[in-house]
Parts: sequence; structure tokens; C-alpha cells
Amino acid sequence: MVMSVDQLSEPAVRAFVAAVNANDRAAFQDALAPAATMSDDGTERDLGEWTEREIFSSAGHMDVESEPAGGRSLLVRYRNETWGEMRTAWDFIIDGGKIARFETGQA
Repeated sequence: MVMSVDQLSEPAVRAFVAAVNANDRAAFQDALAPAATMSDDGTERDLGEWTEREIFSSAGHMDVESEPAGGRSLLVRYRNETWGEMRTAWDFIIDGGKIARFETGQA
């Protein structure tokens, strides 16, 4: 079962997922805190380079299956034109209503 973006309980995470699915770079940047960081499969990544490669230039899309931890974690069927579809986990740290950090990896 896939949750609609509107059903996500945490507003910052909802804005993040909506921006990814709309391929909207401006909305994505607006969802992030100024010094946001991220990791992929436990490895620190350059947020700008990673998101360009894994989300924006490859048509990334998040189908959310569930949102444990009060909406600050997601289980997602993530797909893009580079890797196809895989089940991933996403964890978010929120500061001031913005995503300060996210960690993703295969679930």
C-alpha cells in the first residue's frame, strides 16, 4: 500500500517528498535547512552532487509505504532512471521546520 504525500504527518518530510516527486529543485532546496547534510548507505555524500545524480537528473520518485517514528522515518519504494526501483529507508532530522539531515539506504 502506498501512502499519498498528503497523508505524511511531518510537514518538513511531506515538503521533501513532494519536491522529489515533482522534480522541483527550488521546492527541494526550500525544504532543506541551509547547512543540510546527508548520507547514503552509511557514507557521507555531497548533498548537491548526490541529489542531482540520484533525484533530479534521473527522475527520482518516492512511493512511501509507511512512516515510522512519527513521520521522521520513511519506508519507500524509490525509483530512478539509473537504478530502477528498490526498497529504501529514509531517516530525517528536522530543525526549525526544515530538513537538517537525511540518511537513506536500502531497506
